[in-house]
Amino acid sequence: MMQNAAANIYVIDDDEVVRDSLIALLEVRGYVARDFESGDRFLGENPDLAGCCIILDVHMPGMTGMEVLRRIRQRSPSVPAILITGRRDGQIQAQAEELGALALLDKPLSHSLLFGAIEQAFTAL
Repeated sequence: MMQNAAANIYVIDDDEVVRDSLIALLEVRGYVARDFESGDRFLGENPDLAGCCIILDVHMPGMTGMEVLRRIRQRSPSVPAILITGRRDGQIQAQAEELGALALLDKPLSHSLLFGAIEQAFTAL
């Protein structure tokens, strides 16, 4: 398994429990991870997208994950993004594919699927 301590992973999710558990899980695996409680906060802070991977919740109050990913794509068309959702439907799947999401994962997250997608993200960089 590839571990990259220099790899930044940004977790954007309105659920604090999800964010905290993902950050802890990622850091145990050797990743540098930072969380944001909203897409507005993430975009407002304008973090460096070079060499990063984004884990982004689809359903958030205010700006949805899809809207955030559209804005990210304007700045960085190829940044790897993993979308997570508790409510999947065909429209979400189609939007994820249209926006070039690396994966669309269901909550509760499978650790093996999550880390498989993350490894794929950093292999593609």
